Formats: sequence, structure tokens, C-alpha cells
Amino acid sequence: MKIKKGDTVKLISGKDAGKTGKVVKVFPKISKAIVENINLVVKHVKPRRQYEKGQRVSVPAAVDISNLMLICPKCSRTTRVGMKVLPKSKVRICKKCNGEISSL
Repeated sequence: MKIKKGDTVKLISGKDAGKTGKVVKVFPKISKAIVENINLVVKHVKPRRQYEKGQRVSVPAAVDISNLMLICPKCSRTTRVGMKVLPKSKVRICKKCNGEISSL
């Protein structure tokens, strides 16, 4: 996966196109991610106690990884992500500035 938890991303298509946010959770098997305050859907919550009211809660839904672009922390532009193989590890790099993108 080229996008990881904690990355700042920009949505490039869909109803919230152009918005940016932080990745909260990534689902690699289905190649989707949850981004805070993007792709909000309304969830209806039932009352759990006798005198409690039901309510509608906005919850972020999963977005396909192909609709997200990483924002480089070094040059602060949207970029494609490349991989660089070092002797002991693989590192993500920005395709525009060739800077390393640190992972959590």
C-alpha cells in the first residue's frame, strides 16, 4: 500500500473532490481507506435506554485508494508515490521532489 495511516491526502474524484484530510484507517485487502471529514454518510442510531432519543450521526465512509492522492510533507504538493529499496528496508518517495516520505 502506498497510502498509510496518518498520511495527508487529497480526494481527486467523487462528491468531496478537492478536499484534504488525514487517513484514519486503511483496509489493504479491499484497497480502501477512511479519511477524516471526507465522504460523510448519515448513520441512524437507535435509542439504547428507555428515555433516550434516537439520533442521526455523520460518520466517514471508506473511499477507494485510487481516488486519493498523497500530499508530500516536504514540498506540500499532491504527488504519486514511488518506492526506493535501501539495504535494510523499502522507503516511499515523492515523485516530484524525490524526498523521502516518513511512515509511522
